[in-house]
Amino acid sequence: MSGRSFEGTVLPHLDAAFNYARWLTRSDVEAEEVVQDACVRALRFFSNLRGEDARAWLLAIVRNAYFARGPRHVDVFTPLPPDESRAPADHDPSPLSPEALVIQQETVKQVHQALERLPVEFREAIVLRELEGLAYKEIAVVTAVPIGTVMSRLARGRERLLAILAADVDVKEEVRS
Repeated sequence: MSGRSFEGTVLPHLDAAFNYARWLTRSDVEAEEVVQDACVRALRFFSNLRGEDARAWLLAIVRNAYFARGPRHVDVFTPLPPDESRAPADHDPSPLSPEALVIQQETVKQVHQALERLPVEFREAIVLRELEGLAYKEIAVVTAVPIGTVMSRLARGRERLLAILAADVDVKEEVRS
């Protein structure tokens, strides 16, 4: 660990930590508290960080800090406002027409709302894989479950996400008719 600083190794991953905490807590204020708790723990145990994967290590600490906060976290659907920082990083940077931009923003909003309705174990697997870009092995480290469980949660979470989105489309079509 010699030669590496906490600031240079861990702090570059604060955005990912906040985004992950935000998806877990569904609250900016609680996410900030969780990340603050996680940073204190990370600083305290920085000498235990081995290898180069500081992001997965920090996200595991964020997860533990979230679950350590106890039963006040009720997994109830509360819509989040659209947040561009939670959009996938590899979106097409080409300029869109105003109409296409509105459609894209609405689609992102619908997917985020559907994600928020998933149980936490499916939501976190999808967020870590699709939004944070972690590999299955990294997700297994963060969530402290076997890779097979990660794969199962991703598959089941994606199925549920698609079902929620399809049901939402069906409801909108019924309203229109």
